[in-house]
Amino acid sequence: MTSSWPRELPMLAPRDEDARVTCLRTLRAGSRSFALASTMLPSAARTDAATLYAWCRRVDDAVDLVPQGAQGDAVARLRTELACIYAGRAQSDITLAAFQRVVLERQIPVEYPSELLAGMEMDAQGTDYRTTEQLLQYCYRVAGTVGLMMCHVLGVRDDRALVHAAHLGMAMQLTNISRDVLEDWQRGRLYLPAELLRTQLRPGQPLTQSARDACAHATRGLLALAERYYQSGDAGLPALGFSSALSIRTARLVYSDIGRVVERRGHDPVAPRAVVPRWRKALLVARALLAEGRELPRRILRPSPPTLPTTVVQYPDDVPGL
Repeated sequence: MTSSWPRELPMLAPRDEDARVTCLRTLRAGSRSFALASTMLPSAARTDAATLYAWCRRVDDAVDLVPQGAQGDAVARLRTELACIYAGRAQSDITLAAFQRVVLERQIPVEYPSELLAGMEMDAQGTDYRTTEQLLQYCYRVAGTVGLMMCHVLGVRDDRALVHAAHLGMAMQLTNISRDVLEDWQRGRLYLPAELLRTQLRPGQPLTQSARDACAHATRGLLALAERYYQSGDAGLPALGFSSALSIRTARLVYSDIGRVVERRGHDPVAPRAVVPRWRKALLVARALLAEGRELPRRILRPSPPTLPTTVVQYPDDVPGL
């Protein structure tokens, strides 16, 4: 589907230094991996990427930090906020004002943040994931859409890279789910699909050995699936500029390494939370730099610079499963 942009933009307030600092602080506090990757971006792109992260964190907290019975109302309020943002109405909250500037200046289609809120609705409704396909829809909504929004922040040389960006976001979410089984379980959530568990589990109950074994089996399957989505994500990196590709490849390598830590611990959900130590992250940055250095001559030969995407992709029609 072709984007409806460009259209006349409303008058926006000047860039707010307090908003920039707040969003960068939110990024550093919420994700060391993404914060590390963002340091490789030019200043404006880094600020906009941090703003996207801050909005996503705000959305996540608005749903997660209220009682379960109030989560549906929280999503409804977020949808009203989003409509006001895209209508160009002035925002008093500095994070919302910064997000409004990003989505309007970077021409981010409303479909992407709206789909992300649909993923939040799945959480609010306590969706029971019986199949992997259902889980992939959730991963697209809460993370694939973030990859698509980042394409508007960074620019791409070819709109065909959008699908790969969505796949990369989905791979990262599959990794998150595989890492956070115990944390989610304690909150009464279970994202592992029943078809991989091969048994019926009730989150919130004590994790018996048989339940741990079932979760380990399902996690093993999800991480294998994530690897296929990571490989698709890699195929989109040549469409980015050098610094953008270096940043995204770094985030990709760190996240996929989280999955390897989970694997080395036998996929056991009660094992200590999988983290990538600093020394290992330094090696992964070097790997990313080496990979992008090899790609640099081909980038130089491509005359067209990255630009804003003009296509709007939708799941599942434009984002095939792997």
